[in-house]
Amino acid sequence: MNETFADELITVEELCQILMIGKNMAYRLLRSGEIKCFKISREWKIPRSSVYEYIQHQCKMKTECKS
Repeated sequence: MNETFADELITVEELCQILMIGKNMAYRLLRSGEIKCFKISREWKIPRSSVYEYIQHQCKMKTECKS
């Protein structure tokens, strides 16, 4: 497997650490499609870039609400 590509996928546990959230909230974000991901068998595959996109989107929403 390509090392760089494998580094781009994170686990649910890593998602929880990055966003400082619990597993229930993480699964809610994944199921709703707010964070782009996919499943292979029972394992969630989360591109690291989709987490950063989600963070940027949330920051933009907060900024727009304050204006």
